[in-house]
Amino acid sequence: MKIAIFASGSGSNFQALIDDVIIRESVALLVCDKPGAFVLERAEAAGIPAFLFSPKTFVDKVAFEQEIVAKLKESEVEFLVLAGYMRLIGETLLTAYENKIINLHPSLLPEFPGKDAIGQAMDAGVLKTGVTAHFVDAGMDTGPIIAQQSVAILPEDTLDILTTRIHKVEHAFYPEVVKKIIGGQT
Repeated sequence: MKIAIFASGSGSNFQALIDDVIIRESVALLVCDKPGAFVLERAEAAGIPAFLFSPKTFVDKVAFEQEIVAKLKESEVEFLVLAGYMRLIGETLLTAYENKIINLHPSLLPEFPGKDAIGQAMDAGVLKTGVTAHFVDAGMDTGPIIAQQSVAILPEDTLDILTTRIHKVEHAFYPEVVKKIIGGQT
């Protein structure tokens, strides 16, 4: 199965995914919406083609998503893996890849959807948070849950310490989820 990974920033989850040989063999394309994002350097170093676009150069979301779909079809991509892609997926991509888009979110959904989920969990004073892999739908972090892993919030945790621990969990957890999907186990 050919996949595309979508990322907007440094690409640490992208790197964790492509460090797995099984996943790396399936990656046909990186899609990135931020010129200068470090994930582009990671893709280049790994020899993975990248499609970089700037949303500001398009008339609207439909227009840039149509361009993305064209690139995905050109690369024969069958499944989309969001790894730090900081945009809501619109109807154009949702229709073209219905039930074939997954995302990783740093909380135990449905708790703390949206931005700053780790900060939201800390502010709420909960004893645990975690990571969730879920299918993408039209809402913000509302699609069906595939898998979750909890992470305790310790009394001595700062936002930075907890964020680091959650990223470490993500880097082991997400590749396992993606491998199951590639292997047809989900």
